[in-house]
Amino acid sequence: MTNKDLLYVKDLILTPSELTVNHLESVLNKALLPEVDFADLYFEQIYAESLALEDGKVKDAGYTIDKGVGLRVVSGEKTGYAYSDDINLKSLENSAIAAKSIVKQGSNKKISLTKNLRDHSTNIIHSLYDSSNPLESISIADKKSLLEEVDKEARRYDSKIKKVEVSLSGSYKVVLIVNSLGMLVPDIRPLVRFGVTVIAEDSKGHKESGSAGGGGRFGYLDFTKDNWHLEQAREAARVAILNLESKPAPAGMMPVVLGPGWPGVLLHEAVGHGLEGDFNRKKSSVFHDKLGQKVASELCTVVDNGTLDLKRGSLNIDDEGVPTQNTVLIENGILKGYMQDRLNAKLMNTESTGNGRRESYAHVPMPRMTNTYMLPGKHKKDEIIKSISKGLYAVSFNGGQVDITSGQFVFVASEAYYVENGEIKYPVKGATLIGNGPEVLKKVSMVGDDLELDKGIGTCGKDGQSVPVCVGQPTIKIDELTVGGTKSE
Repeated sequence: MTNKDLLYVKDLILTPSELTVNHLESVLNKALLPEVDFADLYFEQIYAESLALEDGKVKDAGYTIDKGVGLRVVSGEKTGYAYSDDINLKSLENSAIAAKSIVKQGSNKKISLTKNLRDHSTNIIHSLYDSSNPLESISIADKKSLLEEVDKEARRYDSKIKKVEVSLSGSYKVVLIVNSLGMLVPDIRPLVRFGVTVIAEDSKGHKESGSAGGGGRFGYLDFTKDNWHLEQAREAARVAILNLESKPAPAGMMPVVLGPGWPGVLLHEAVGHGLEGDFNRKKSSVFHDKLGQKVASELCTVVDNGTLDLKRGSLNIDDEGVPTQNTVLIENGILKGYMQDRLNAKLMNTESTGNGRRESYAHVPMPRMTNTYMLPGKHKKDEIIKSISKGLYAVSFNGGQVDITSGQFVFVASEAYYVENGEIKYPVKGATLIGNGPEVLKKVSMVGDDLELDKGIGTCGKDGQSVPVCVGQPTIKIDELTVGGTKSE
C-alpha cells in the first residue's frame, strides 16, 4: 500500500461527497463522550460480478456496485452502530448522533487526523496482494470462454458426466478506516473465485456429484496458468466417477486419517471458532479457561495467519485498521492465545491480533479467522496410512455442523476410502465424522510433513456475517473417532 493508493481511495470515496479529513475529525469528535472508549468510521465501495454456466449455457450473470459507511461507538461492553449507503457529511453526523445514544451526553474529547495523514504509511506494514481490479483483468467474452472450456473438459473426462455447472465470481473492494486513535488507513482488496460441479450417472440411473475450484486475492488470469482451470474440471469429474464406484462407508469407532488441505475445515469449525476472543470473554467457549494448559496432542501447533500472499483469507489490515499477523493459537498442544479484535482485546486486557472483521459497512466487526491451519510434522503420508489396521482415510468434506460451546461436530466426507492392513482398499460414500473438537486434537498421534492450504473456496459464517477464509493442515492421524455409515464393521 502506497501514497498513491491512499490518494486513490480518498478520491474514490471522499471526493465525490466533498468530504475532507477535517470533516471526518468533526464527525468523530461528535461521537466522543466521557463514557466513549473508542469510535471509528468504516467506508467501503465494492464492485462485484458473477457469471455461471449450466450445461454450456449462461445460467446467471450479474454486476453490482455498492458503497456505504458505518460509524461505531464503543463504551465498555456496549457498542452503538449506525450505517448509511449515502456517504455525505449530514448522514455521517446523523450516524454519530445515533451511535453515541448508547451513552450519556456531554464531554469534549478531541482527536486529530492531520499528523496521521502525513504518517499514514506507518500503519500499513503489509502488501499481500496487487491493488489492480480483477474484474478488468480479462474481457467478458474471455470469462465466458474460460467457463465453456471447463464445461467441455469435464464432459471429455468420461461419458458418464451428464451435467456440468461452472461459475466465476470476483469483487474489488476499496475501504477507508478512520478512528479516534488518529488512524486514517486504506486498503484495496481484490478477490476472485472459480468453481465447477458435475453430476455423473451410471447405466442404472444412479447419480453422484463432484466439485472442485479455488480462488484468492489475484486476477482471473491466474486461473488459466498451466491450464489450472482444466485441471479443476478433471478433478470434479474424477470425484463424481469415483463416488459412482464407491461402497457404503463402515460405521463405528475407528482410526481416521484426514488428508491435507481442505479437511482443515474440521479444524476451523470444531476448534477455530472456539478460539475467537468474544466466545472466550463471554465464557461460552470450551477453551475459555484453558490458557497455558494442554488442549491437544503435543504434535499439534495451530496458527491463524492473515499475512500470506494472495490467499483468500489474507488482509493487509483487518476491518479495524490493525495490521494482520501470524497468531499462534496452540503450540505443541498448549493453548497460547485467542484471536482478538479491538473491543474484546481491551476487555480481556490484551492486544488486538488483527482479527477484527466484518462482512460489510452494514455490520459491526468481531473476532474472525483469516487463514487458519495446523503446522506440519515429521511423518510421511504413506507412513501414516500404513499405520492403520482398519479405518478411514477422508480426503475432502462437503459440509458440517459444530456447537461452539461444547465443541461437538458432525462432518460429511465427500471423498473417503476404507483402509485395511495399511492399504487403501476402495472408495466409500456416506461417511460422517462425529466427535468433539478439543478431544479429537488430543487423539492426534501422527502429523504429516505435507502441509497444504485449501485452494481458496472457504467462506465462514458467524452471527449472520460471511467473510472469506482459508483453511489447511497436513495429513493427520486421529487414533479414534466415531464414523457414521451404512455398513456395520
